[in-house]
Amino acid sequence: MRERVLAIVSIIAQYVMEDRDQMSEADIVEELLAEGFDSEEIDAAFSWMEALSLQPPLKGALPLAAATNRVFSPEEVRGLSLEARGFLVKLRTLGIIDDDIQEEIIDKALQLAEEEVSVKEVKAVAALTLFARSTNDLQKEVDCFMDDDWARLYH
Repeated sequence: MRERVLAIVSIIAQYVMEDRDQMSEADIVEELLAEGFDSEEIDAAFSWMEALSLQPPLKGALPLAAATNRVFSPEEVRGLSLEARGFLVKLRTLGIIDDDIQEEIIDKALQLAEEEVSVKEVKAVAALTLFARSTNDLQKEVDCFMDDDWARLYH
């Protein structure tokens, strides 16, 4: 079931990356049901995604001015496939993620690990982490809009 739940998460992440803003949760559920997933698997995927997005970002060290090289611990080498580690290095090298986000993705991916985490699973975790981060970055603005407290936007 774990693989099917991760497949659902991957499909939903693709919807997010393709900017399918018009699709509601109900539309997504209908498509997943049509693709052969059952409601228990879909609920598990949404629950996992919600729990993942509600986790506070990890607090890390002060940002460094120069690029850093990450050395994976023996636990991380056992838990993440070679392709998954390479994908993380590529994201970091291209500047798509910073050190803090990389650590967050690694921690969340290893929480999944009953067995080695594949590059597909790391891609799903990375997409959801980046999506949650971008949503959290806008949280102050959304709160200000909802409360009609425009002065807070400037402070």
